[in-house]
Amino acid sequence: MDTQSYLNRLRYTGPLDVTAETLRQLHKAHLLSVPFENLDNHVGRRIVLEEERVIRKLVQEGRGGICYELNGAFCALLREIGFEVAMLSAGVARDAGGFDPPFDHMTLMVNLEQRWLADVGFGDSFREPLLLDERGEQIQSDDAYQLREIDGFLILFRRESGEWKPQYRFTLERYPYSAFSEMCVYHQTSPESIFTQRRPCSVATPEGRITVTDKRVIITELGEKRERELSSREEWRSALLEHFGIDLDRIAVL
Repeated sequence: MDTQSYLNRLRYTGPLDVTAETLRQLHKAHLLSVPFENLDNHVGRRIVLEEERVIRKLVQEGRGGICYELNGAFCALLREIGFEVAMLSAGVARDAGGFDPPFDHMTLMVNLEQRWLADVGFGDSFREPLLLDERGEQIQSDDAYQLREIDGFLILFRRESGEWKPQYRFTLERYPYSAFSEMCVYHQTSPESIFTQRRPCSVATPEGRITVTDKRVIITELGEKRERELSSREEWRSALLEHFGIDLDRIAVL
């Protein structure tokens, strides 16, 4: 791996010693630099979970990706630096209750003096790693998270408007990258998958988040939200280029 090119993509110039503080800074830098997006689904380009290919997409092509790509690449970067990292299978919480099946989401466990949950592929979620063995509230700015052990799973909760809502559940069993391939194909092909139904592109900012959907640009800053309607496909394409530097014509031919 060309580690320096990856760090340049993250605009990261901090220390690279194997510590919790380095992990925190790399985690935040990733979320602020590499968007969550599934545009490949909509230009006929297949996502293949091969480490070199995924890293090339994020680093050399200046793209983002879905959880398997974002966390897969981040895992490779951390390992290259010297961290001990494991890929974990997770099921995302459903609005109607219950959870999606295993391997629906990938998250990461990082082993230092303490164990950490790291995740740069879940969109609007925790910006710094969470202590994996802590069961009390973990406060990050205006957000609060909690890990609970329920029915043999660890479940990540986030407090929203005073109510604790589950985000996903997982176990600590370690898996190779290839174990996520079947669900990655599902999310690219199934009409039931949210990734075949929607085209989100979203990245964190120091004060909030920028999201481009099929129909609008949503900018959140310091808790205040501004929205702009997109009236055509051309406006959507222009918004992707303006906010993320993503040119759909270039994606289609790569």
